[in-house]
Amino acid sequence: MTVIDELKERSGNKCELCAAENNLKVYEVPPVSVGGIDGSLLTCDVCIHQIENPDATDPNHWRCLNDSMWSEYDSVKVIAWRMLSRLKAEGWPKDLLDMMYLEDDALNWAKATGEGLSESEKIIHRDINGVILENGDSVVLVKDLKVKGSSMVAKQGTAVRRISLDHENAEYIEGKVDGQQIVIITKYVKKV
Repeated sequence: MTVIDELKERSGNKCELCAAENNLKVYEVPPVSVGGIDGSLLTCDVCIHQIENPDATDPNHWRCLNDSMWSEYDSVKVIAWRMLSRLKAEGWPKDLLDMMYLEDDALNWAKATGEGLSESEKIIHRDINGVILENGDSVVLVKDLKVKGSSMVAKQGTAVRRISLDHENAEYIEGKVDGQQIVIITKYVKKV
């Protein structure tokens, strides 16, 4: 059985956020680490568009979260938490957030994208030139770097593909160099 078939069965063939029955798709909840049915939900085009485009968010559409926030599935609760956090200035979402409960793992997953934080609170990773780095970007080392705990030296000009960001420190990213996962300081990389 495919992921979409399992999600259709789980959701009763409805959007797990707003209960719409048309244009349903699998949405993998970022950052994707779990994948499959546990890291995804079945949702409609309208919800996906508004999740991915904060400027297009219609607060009235998300009143459906009053029901979906009680889902037994973490992937649904994580998106509900993120959208309520995004909309908390509206007033009514703050009350729902106060009622909502997430286990620590699910809450950390929900907070991983920085949703709900003001722009001044978000951790922003920037390369040597001040360009904003995002998960999955490719960078080039601008200096030879000795890798702590090994005899390896990562040479200047080495490309590091598909980096991941440290969500607690704006100066650290992770990536593979010569097959080894290492932590790299952002002031020594340039985005490609």
